[in-house]
Amino acid sequence: MSASVERWLTLEGLDNVRDVGGLPLRSGGTTRSGVLLRSESLHYCTPGDVEHLVGTYGLRLVLDLRTQREIDKEGPTAVAAAGVETVALSFIPESGRELPEADVVDRLVQIYAGYLRDRPENVVQAVRLLAAVDAGPALVHCAAGKDRTGTLVALVLDAVGVEREAVIADYALSGEQVEAMFRRWTTASGEPMPTDLTLHIPRAEAMETVLSGLDARHGANGAGGPAGWLLANGLAPEELERLRARFTQPV
Repeated sequence: MSASVERWLTLEGLDNVRDVGGLPLRSGGTTRSGVLLRSESLHYCTPGDVEHLVGTYGLRLVLDLRTQREIDKEGPTAVAAAGVETVALSFIPESGRELPEADVVDRLVQIYAGYLRDRPENVVQAVRLLAAVDAGPALVHCAAGKDRTGTLVALVLDAVGVEREAVIADYALSGEQVEAMFRRWTTASGEPMPTDLTLHIPRAEAMETVLSGLDARHGANGAGGPAGWLLANGLAPEELERLRARFTQPV
């Protein structure tokens, strides 16, 4: 069984949930398992899923990156009802954002860069909460768990020292579950299944471009890039160190 398959959680109501543990660090060692899950919306969680996430995994914190409109539409999650602290930190202005007219990769680059431009305070606060010593196991999600979640997780993984290739591969891995998610959603809503999901597939080139752009502005080789962006936007050096200690397992 491959490492990517081992990281997936098999749940009844969710398709795109995985642990970010086991990823290689630039300095040797790996990220810790049981620290952070990345997921799609928790709207379809079953009672069994809640028991697994809360009882077995020990989930203590959920970061919800959706807009308030999205949250209001679906209502409180069963995980929040089970007592797990849930913090809403939208990466998109509540007034919305006009989507750029461009090819798929350029469009994604502009969208992801827009999160950092429009809501830097929420991005940094999300990282700050993940760095908290007493946070316990956490889960971050948006709607599909691939764009907003993918951008935040990529920043975190790169900032703690994960090899760039592995950061990008983790982001792109959500593409394996796009069809399953759409099938679940359309079955529940009664809408037809889209015939072409191309626009919804994560593109490794897009995340590579975003991270390279941060390197260019904040320095590369682990000294800047995503870590430099976080520090420039309000994350304290000691918070970055706590994040690294919490997420990494040296050799």
